[in-house]
Amino acid sequence: MAPSTLVLPLQLAETFRICAPTLLDATLGRLTREACDARLSAWAHNAFKLADGRVLAHGLERIDPARSYLLMSNHQSAYDIFGLFVAYPHSLRMIAKDAMFRLPIMGGGMKAAGFVPIDRKNHERAMAALERAKEIMASGIHVWIAPEGTRSEDGRLLPFKAGGFMMAVQLGCPILPVSIVGTRDILPSKAFKVRHGQTAHVTFHEPVEASEYAPEERDELIDLVRARIESVLPY
Repeated sequence: MAPSTLVLPLQLAETFRICAPTLLDATLGRLTREACDARLSAWAHNAFKLADGRVLAHGLERIDPARSYLLMSNHQSAYDIFGLFVAYPHSLRMIAKDAMFRLPIMGGGMKAAGFVPIDRKNHERAMAALERAKEIMASGIHVWIAPEGTRSEDGRLLPFKAGGFMMAVQLGCPILPVSIVGTRDILPSKAFKVRHGQTAHVTFHEPVEASEYAPEERDELIDLVRARIESVLPY
């Protein structure tokens, strides 16, 4: 267990530690999905080890290992990312803000591993990012997106952005609603000091078949996914 003020700097160092060989392997043409999965798993477990925290997963029986899901969850802390990579039992990548991909080494490593940058302020680039996410899902990798688009400061759900839902409808892929509780107790939004000894709960809900919705029924789809995510939130 690291001192609370050192957890984030140490985890940032761990991020660069796994991104550097990932970028090198990609440059040499020897990067594999399995190597990325193993590094991401170790990276996420390390974050909770540093914080002396743990993750409890609920609803794993609702996940069909033969299908590729578009995961959608609430977003309240940077520890949501670590919690999902610890709890989710399959190959997972995320759609993240494009600013993260401009960081030296880290950005290249993320992109090489299959993470997708998105610029929500530019519609054309945002749509291109969702197209890239489609390709990744078609390869059998599961993709996570936070439909709120940013972290909630008080834990309450913010309005959902529609892009991910339209992608799910167009691709006909199932949406896996996920509720994350407790990560805000580890690291609140915009905080830099980690609280030790906390437990994060990650709940996987019944998947929603986006293929059953037409584009004009987008709002109904959003409402259903939101309701499932919100169903176990304490806020």
